[in-house]
Amino acid sequence: MSKTTHQNLFSLRSVLEKDKLNGSNFLDWYRNLRIVLKQERNDYVLEKVLPEKLRSNASHAVYDAWNKHYNDVVDVRCPMLATMNSDLQKQYENVASPIEIITSLKAMFREQARTERYQTVKSLVECKLPKDAPVSPHVIKMMGYIDNLRRLDCPISQELATDIIPRVTAVKL
Repeated sequence: MSKTTHQNLFSLRSVLEKDKLNGSNFLDWYRNLRIVLKQERNDYVLEKVLPEKLRSNASHAVYDAWNKHYNDVVDVRCPMLATMNSDLQKQYENVASPIEIITSLKAMFREQARTERYQTVKSLVECKLPKDAPVSPHVIKMMGYIDNLRRLDCPISQELATDIIPRVTAVKL
């Protein structure tokens, strides 16, 4: 690994270490985790299950792929646990799969996501362009709400987004 790559990993991991998962910040923590893992090329372990056993006659290529996946699971699981508060660490320290940890956390913090979704939709619908204000920052703000809904697994169709933005920006023109 080059020195530059190592420095990038450190700086991105520090984002996770700065804001440990504490129960009220799951959505932000999860977004940061995915960013870090994508940069490390390990984000697939949050979606692809590691096969439990290899056949005894597995080829070297299959064994090498399984071994890489196993090592990536460890490389993801450990920082996940390290960036949780101690109560959550205790709850998940014996769970081997990052997929199982994330699935459980999503279920645990579902209500938090529901509340954030509601607030975002409300803000989007109530967003009005102030009289004599520039349109561009207002549209960017609205696009931020739309992107936030996408992040919360509640995407707005392109057609609806295209309908909403001009309607709201034209109110005070």
